Amino acid sequence: MARLAPEEIGLDTIRPKPGSRKPRKRVGRGESSGTGKTSGRGHKGAGQRSGSKRKIGYEGGQNPIHMRMRKLRGPHMKKSMPFEPFRTHTQPVNLSDLEERFEDGAVVTPETLKAAGLAKRKHPVKVLGRGELSKKLTVRVHGFSATAREKIEAAGGTCELIED
Repeated sequence: MARLAPEEIGLDTIRPKPGSRKPRKRVGRGESSGTGKTSGRGHKGAGQRSGSKRKIGYEGGQNPIHMRMRKLRGPHMKKSMPFEPFRTHTQPVNLSDLEERFEDGAVVTPETLKAAGLAKRKHPVKVLGRGELSKKLTVRVHGFSATAREKIEAAGGTCELIED
């Protein structure tokens, strides 16, 4: 069976996906076009007249999106603003996870946490105090809770903050 040569791709062969581009609607071009006479504007009223404008954000009587969204404001709350631009993102790692995955005397960094499958995202890492720690670890991360710091230092380890 003969194989067809793949079509060469270049700037001259690029095309939009079929169905992604439509011709513009030509209104007022005769009754048989489907948008003749009133041109899709309906009969009488302000919406039929030239120069009519609809209120910005009007959704046909449905409760508009700016009224449906919560209205907490300001950067002082983590839930603030509709799309939460002030939220701080951190990856939590518990002491119980460190106890399971690291040997005594190990150095814990975001890179070693990623290798151990704990801190997979690109956000800063914060160690939290859930669980117990019996190993002496050197932990270098972006943040610690107060209980995590106490437990690590009680087990003989050290806590070092990374500044980014």
